[in-house]
Amino acid sequence: MQEVLRISPIDNVAVALTELKAGAEVRFGHEGIVLKEAVSMGHKLALKDIPEGEKVIKYGFPIGIAKTFIPAGSHVHVHNLKTGLQDNLAYEYHPSPAKARVALPEGENTFLGYERPDGRAGVRNELWIVPTVGCVNAIARRIEQEAKGLAGGNIESVVALSHPYGCSQMGDDQENTREAISALIRHPNAGGVLVLGLGCENSGIEVLKEGGYLDGMDESRVRFLKCQDSDDEVKDGVRLLTELAEQARGFTRKSIPVDRLIVGLKCGGSDGLSGITANPVVGRFSDLITSAGGSTILTEVPEMFGAETILMNRAANEEVFHKTVKLINDFKDYFREHGQTIYENPSPGNKAGGISTLEDKALGCTQKSGFGPVMDVLSYGESLKKKGLNLLNAPGNDLVASTALVLSGAQIVLFTTGRGTPFASAVPTVKISSNSPLASHKKNWIDFDAGRLLDGAGLDELGLSLYRMVLDIASGQKVLSEEGFRDFAIFKKGVTL
Repeated sequence: MQEVLRISPIDNVAVALTELKAGAEVRFGHEGIVLKEAVSMGHKLALKDIPEGEKVIKYGFPIGIAKTFIPAGSHVHVHNLKTGLQDNLAYEYHPSPAKARVALPEGENTFLGYERPDGRAGVRNELWIVPTVGCVNAIARRIEQEAKGLAGGNIESVVALSHPYGCSQMGDDQENTREAISALIRHPNAGGVLVLGLGCENSGIEVLKEGGYLDGMDESRVRFLKCQDSDDEVKDGVRLLTELAEQARGFTRKSIPVDRLIVGLKCGGSDGLSGITANPVVGRFSDLITSAGGSTILTEVPEMFGAETILMNRAANEEVFHKTVKLINDFKDYFREHGQTIYENPSPGNKAGGISTLEDKALGCTQKSGFGPVMDVLSYGESLKKKGLNLLNAPGNDLVASTALVLSGAQIVLFTTGRGTPFASAVPTVKISSNSPLASHKKNWIDFDAGRLLDGAGLDELGLSLYRMVLDIASGQKVLSEEGFRDFAIFKKGVTL
């Protein structure tokens, strides 16, 4: 097995692909170097002397600046490397040609899904309970338990998607909640939705109806219950879900073109191998599905800082370029408005796994987008409109970002990780490991092992394997996290009264 990887010929650091001991000689290409200290898997080592103040290069781009002189063979990490990012920038559009479309094997451009009356397609036929306010979360869970028996046949699950918001919010913060709730109600993975309100909240049922949030909604798939108006809200909730179940049983799986599939792209609990294995495999998947007419959505805006020009220059046109610039600079403004530093994004787990700076993480994160053109930029809660690769305004937090992908229409989320996590969003959430030891250790969490890339599997091979897995999941194959893990987290931006 190769011990280190120099990603780009111009890099002055390499990544350890295994545990390396001090004094060991490692080779990269035709050259070799003796390690001055131990370097853990996923961490970086200097390939040459790096003077203080010089840029450290990985992926062919700067990931920061040397804080001190770094001798060749040394471990390069947070102790001797700092971010080189700056505040809001002025950008210029330098379009880079999109890569050629990827050819798919004949006949692999459909899945078995549920066609909804509004023209969208679901990959699950579930009954959802959506609270309008956190005050009724316990009631939603009680109704879920009482109605579990409705699942069976082509109704795959009964799920309460609770959250703590819906009241005591102001302005854009409250608007986020309303947009999120209404987007969830419309989601095609639900064969039926019970909207559960209390009766006195800011984002109540009347507000959603009268404010136009539910205009055009397929009313046959939705029922409403205001708990303050009911003598027995649990009994009434189960009755309404039973009505919805009768309606939902009329949906059956049928062959649907891949161009109706939307897949969210997310990473979390990353390590130094995520940008080398798991994220590039997802990038190859993105190129495959968009070539077939489908769509992918990339989010985590703070984790684009430092790699944003790569995405900007792949904008399909100048309008999309300017929307991407606004996406980046507005998010930096959001940090400053709350008195927070922009650049301290890598979590303790990221750092333990070998990611040193936000640039380091961003250059790995954006690998998930593949090489296709960026077709559009979506605001939080906005539904996807243009097929292909889209960018979405949402933070890096795993639960919030994954939920945001769902709200924009993703029927499946691909989640790459180097350290593992059990969580799942409201839709099938596919866990993709960056290293094989994690896949072996957490067989109850990991669905796909991208670490095989380091053991000789090809990127094309793994990308196609993941594409085929996604089609199987869209056709009904369950992922591990569907067994008891569901999370729904709204992007909170303002004051709580």
